Amino acid sequence: MKKVMLCVVLACARTYAIAQPVVQQTTIEERVDSEELSFRVIREVADLEHPWGLAFLPDGSLLITERPGRLYRFTGDEIHRIENLPTIRAFGQGGLLDVAVHPAFSDNQLIYISYAADYEGGIGTRVARARLENDRLEDVTVIFEMDPPTRRSGVHFGSRFAFDSDGYLFVTLGERGQRYLSQELNTHHGKVVRLYDDGRVPEDNPFVGQGDAHPEIYTYGHRNQQGMVYDSETGLLWTHEHGPRGGDTLNVIRSGLNYGWPLATHGEEYRGGRIGTLPERLEHVVDPIVHWTPSIAPSGMSMYRGDLFPEWSGNFLIGALVQQHLRRVVTDGEQVVHQEELLRNRIGRIREVATDSDGYIWLLTDAPNGGLYRILPLAKE
Repeated sequence: MKKVMLCVVLACARTYAIAQPVVQQTTIEERVDSEELSFRVIREVADLEHPWGLAFLPDGSLLITERPGRLYRFTGDEIHRIENLPTIRAFGQGGLLDVAVHPAFSDNQLIYISYAADYEGGIGTRVARARLENDRLEDVTVIFEMDPPTRRSGVHFGSRFAFDSDGYLFVTLGERGQRYLSQELNTHHGKVVRLYDDGRVPEDNPFVGQGDAHPEIYTYGHRNQQGMVYDSETGLLWTHEHGPRGGDTLNVIRSGLNYGWPLATHGEEYRGGRIGTLPERLEHVVDPIVHWTPSIAPSGMSMYRGDLFPEWSGNFLIGALVQQHLRRVVTDGEQVVHQEELLRNRIGRIREVATDSDGYIWLLTDAPNGGLYRILPLAKE
């Protein structure tokens, strides 16, 4: 009897063992023809559990987050797990989210992670900074946390990072399903915050010294932003965010502005019925650059500035979760002039899009067995 019970216990242990991602360099698409060029798609890593964020180290290796709370470094040949992460709460849409590398990483070895955490009786999005040494995080320090945390809700944590040319760190924060808090300046719900790289508040943030407003706030009136890009050539900070049923938006982020949620939207309730009024009807609300209705569920975003795909220079590449494609968005200044769908239903829900210093395009797909993919150009015929 004891032997049988032991076998059952061992079987259960095997069943619930954490699956390890594997390097699996396989051509998924031999040729994909877009309007401007042709490319192929290689899967570099398989069996990633709900991968979420991606960042590049100066040595060419990649950092990859998994939402359940694991961080990996991929060298191109091997994948290594990073140790000594803070305590992460994997709950609903929350868990380990984005990762970013400090602009001066070669000198200071600093990286940043955003994640869901338990504190003060609720769950909120935190940002931690740490030194990456020998595949281990050292001197892990929480430099920001959403105030207040939210009880019970497992939705809309955000969260993306961007550094601008002055070294400021921008972080997007979802409204955690409490939509009305997006318009309140005494909470971090539904906001973009701007920080110094150590978490201090810049003195020229728009709401510093204004009553009980949180001084970290840079913009407000957001729902759940999961894409952010700073374009150093134009100095513009762009984000996109999820609408409910329709009303996903692309925006240029400017200090102190209100982006409307939930007062003015292009979205509808899931049960039917418009949410708020149209953005153009409220003077104090920013009109989106473009909105996607029905929803594409955008997540991840890169502005292509590499040399491998010159035809796409200056184009946005945006992942779509629900519609399962890579969307190429062409802009002229601050206007969208053309869009193209790529890889529709070919690799799954695209969670993250990033471009490395060599010009390769990388994708993460959101699934229990998600993957890391690389897009390579085909030689012109």
